[in-house]
Amino acid sequence: MHSFANTDGIQPQAGLVQASNGNLYGTTQGGGTNNEGTVFKITPGGGTLTSLHSFCSQTGCPDGSSPYAGLVQATDGNLYGTTVLGGAGGEGTIFKVTPSGTLTTLLSFAGTDGAQPFAGLIQATDGNLYGTTKFGGANNDGTIFKITLSGTLTTLHSFDATDGSDPYATLVQDTNGSFYGTTLTNGSNTYGTVFRLSVGLHPFVETQTTSGKVGAAVTILGTKLTGATSVTFNGTAAVFKVVSNSLITTTVPQGATTGFISVTTPQRKLESNRKFVVTR
Repeated sequence: MHSFANTDGIQPQAGLVQASNGNLYGTTQGGGTNNEGTVFKITPGGGTLTSLHSFCSQTGCPDGSSPYAGLVQATDGNLYGTTVLGGAGGEGTIFKVTPSGTLTTLLSFAGTDGAQPFAGLIQATDGNLYGTTKFGGANNDGTIFKITLSGTLTTLHSFDATDGSDPYATLVQDTNGSFYGTTLTNGSNTYGTVFRLSVGLHPFVETQTTSGKVGAAVTILGTKLTGATSVTFNGTAAVFKVVSNSLITTTVPQGATTGFISVTTPQRKLESNRKFVVTR
């Protein structure tokens, strides 16, 4: 579809994300106007690529440089990502870019609050973005952080070698509400760790497909689903089967409209982390 040629970017380290407008968005670690990386858009049909932003647009790279990770589209419609280097503190940035290409630097890391975020961001069920930095923090072993869509950062954890160092990969939020991730090194055997972080977010359900026509099969993942008494698509009841404690199968019911899926269990009512789009 496209071969990069330096001026439009080189070395795309991360994958692509398809935005709600149907186009694909991604980053290149280098290249672009200033050879410090780019954000680009590419059409899925014809493969037409548009460079939306070339990093290091000013002396000192206040907008960041070297985006290693991919982008995530948040519920506000904008795309969010990280750069490993640059920014006012020189230790990388978190940025927002509109689908049309207007970039805003939300935060510049300075070391004490983290440094060099190689991983991408995820948007959790509370609407905030969560991620990691490979270095920095209280012990220079990396951090886990939360940042609001407006740019307010909270350091949630600073690694200290005993629990791992150098978190390099993107977090995942489990349907139990907690976050899971890995560190590259250290821990009790010095070869890295798998960790869980709980910040008190409620359990939820997640569909393995986020859209479908009436009658389409839908798989719902969750926690403690045994004994579920109801599944609704934006308020419309559906016929369902509890396959296991973590799996329900159902179909899009007649009359369903786009909205959240709800599952009522003996413990609580669980809502999907994303709206399910009912197509024609």
